Amino acid sequence: MTRRQGNLVGFAACAGLLAYAYYAQLVLHLEPCPLCIFQRVGIFAIGLVFLIAAAHDPVGWARRAYASLLVLTALGTVGVAVRHLYIQSLPEGSVPACGASLDFMLKVFSLSEVLVKVLTGSGECAKVTWEFLGLAMPGWVLIAALALGVYGLWINLRRQAPVLRF
Repeated sequence: MTRRQGNLVGFAACAGLLAYAYYAQLVLHLEPCPLCIFQRVGIFAIGLVFLIAAAHDPVGWARRAYASLLVLTALGTVGVAVRHLYIQSLPEGSVPACGASLDFMLKVFSLSEVLVKVLTGSGECAKVTWEFLGLAMPGWVLIAALALGVYGLWINLRRQAPVLRF
C-alpha cells in the first residue's frame, strides 16, 4: 500500500466513524451532548489531515509534519473523550445540571468561554445512552482516536519501497 492509499484509508475510517455518529443521531435518535460534538469535530479534523496528506502525497520532512499533525489531532480527541468518560463515571448528583445547548452558547459566549463550559461538563454529558461490548460511545471514540493516531504515525513515517512503473 502506498502512503497516499494509506492516508485515504485513514480518511475513510474517519468518514465511517462520522457516518455512524450521524446514524446514531438521526436514526437511533441519540442526541449528542456538547462533548460528543467536540469528539466529532476531532474525528473530522483527523480525517481532514488524512485527506490533505493523501492529496499532497508528502515526501521528506512533510511526511513528519503530517504524522505530527495526525498525532496532535488524535491526542486532542483522546483528551475530550477521556474527559467525557470521567464525567460519565462521576456519581449521580456530583455532575452539574444540564446546561444550555451548544448552539445557544456559541451565540451568547465567546469561543473560549464555550470551551471552558463544555469541558467542565454538565448533566447531559453524564448520561450513558448507548453501549457496545460494555463501552459507552466516548470509550469507542477514545480507542478509535488512539488507533488513528498510531496508524497516521505509522503510514506517514514508514519507509516505502520505490514504486516501479513501466
